[in-house]
Amino acid sequence: MTAPGASAAAAQGARWTIVLAVVLTAVLEVLDSTIVNVALPHMQPAFGITNDQTVWILTSYIVASVVVMPLTGFFVRRIGRRRLITAAILGFAGFSALCGLSWSVEVIVACRIGQGIFGAFLIPLSQSILFDSFPREKRGQAMALFGLGVVVAPILGPTIGAILTEFFSWRAVFYVNLPIAGFALIMISGELKTEETRSLAVDWIGLALMVGAIGALQLMLDLGETRDWFASHLIQIAAICSALCAAIFVIRGIGKPDNIIDFTLFRDRSFAGANVAIMGFGVAMFGSIAILPLFVQGLLGYPVLDSGYLFIPRGLAAGFSMVFTGAVLVNRFDPRLLAALGLILTGAGNVLMGGLHLTAGFWDLAWPGVVSGLGMGLFFVPMSTLAFQNIGPDRQDEASGIYGVTRSIGGSVGIAIIGWQVARRMQFHWSVLSAQITPFSDAARAWLAPLGLTPDSPAGAAQLAAQVQTQASMLAFQDAFWLSGLAAFAMLPVVLFLERPSKGAAPVPAH
Repeated sequence: MTAPGASAAAAQGARWTIVLAVVLTAVLEVLDSTIVNVALPHMQPAFGITNDQTVWILTSYIVASVVVMPLTGFFVRRIGRRRLITAAILGFAGFSALCGLSWSVEVIVACRIGQGIFGAFLIPLSQSILFDSFPREKRGQAMALFGLGVVVAPILGPTIGAILTEFFSWRAVFYVNLPIAGFALIMISGELKTEETRSLAVDWIGLALMVGAIGALQLMLDLGETRDWFASHLIQIAAICSALCAAIFVIRGIGKPDNIIDFTLFRDRSFAGANVAIMGFGVAMFGSIAILPLFVQGLLGYPVLDSGYLFIPRGLAAGFSMVFTGAVLVNRFDPRLLAALGLILTGAGNVLMGGLHLTAGFWDLAWPGVVSGLGMGLFFVPMSTLAFQNIGPDRQDEASGIYGVTRSIGGSVGIAIIGWQVARRMQFHWSVLSAQITPFSDAARAWLAPLGLTPDSPAGAAQLAAQVQTQASMLAFQDAFWLSGLAAFAMLPVVLFLERPSKGAAPVPAH
């Protein structure tokens, strides 16, 4: 006969096995969202493609993931968590291997769509499984480790991608998923029970409307900058399609009991507000992260490895903040105040990036990232506590899927807006700066004199044009970092509007 203490220890060990399994499962998806970016320049010569075609390698994955993620709750009810997460891990690993074996851009785009479809379930399922596996008093520690994986992995993705690409091949950024998937599958398969399923009617019209709304929106955000936004007929059609599908989907789905999305979730003030806040935070966080490699590589001339190393201090700070917040702070302080402090630190770090100059060194670039990283940990855990405090276990999967979609869309909006800001402000600063330079400018003549050139000579004019372009780019990046900081500050009223959780509520970090 097994002693009660041994049974309790075994149960505790099983629960922490689930923690490790779901952290690895979540890392699969979040790591892949950023690790591929660094390898894109190496894929171009391999496939003989242009920058515009390269974008599809990223876009295909994001669109597929965002479209499928809200369906997590539906598929859990239909086939059960165990079957769904097993299929998701196997499918994601299989398509990762196929991405690494790809021989053309058409093949890798198709495989990235497959990755996105299966990867869409990993974060919501990991979160809901972990939430149900621990008693309330132990969830803080478990969720802190889970948050460590889902927040730090995308930050360190560019670093890992740079190392794999530099020392192995761009194909390695896909193959690295295979051992992670294998370990996660082995550990999780023995811990989850097979659940009862039920036959559900599929609202095909609602599904088509939701896919059209989210897919067209994501397509517009991903391709808008390269297509000059609404000057492109494709972007115009995508915007109209997204707006129409969304309007019909919402009007049709309100009060519909079998709607593909349960709109009654948004009657909860905290869940609705948290979705707004996580979307705004996605603009601030992913917008600044997306342009940092462009800034340091394209303007400051950093090698790809050094630009990847810049993310390590940010990742370490975010990891420390995540663990400390989840294990210590969130049960002692009002989560709304912690989340507000996280927004302030994230915004402050981005604003500090906006004060950099062309002679900035490594630590000049790294320490604002540390400030932002500390803010990320302080924001994610309390915000998830607030978001899910009133959501019952039977709706965890669906709520997690919706929350993940809003975070993903926020990130896409941030990347699109900040990228557009860089391009627009670069043109503005070029016009302002170039208007002040003439062949008769004393400042221009003094600057060119040590080079033995004059403003009215072809070589002198070329030197001035290059310098104006560099300065205009620097000012544009400064403006973009400032905008990403303001996006974080703008979410402060939303956070303070949320309902304060009852004492002892557990944190539920979400990607």
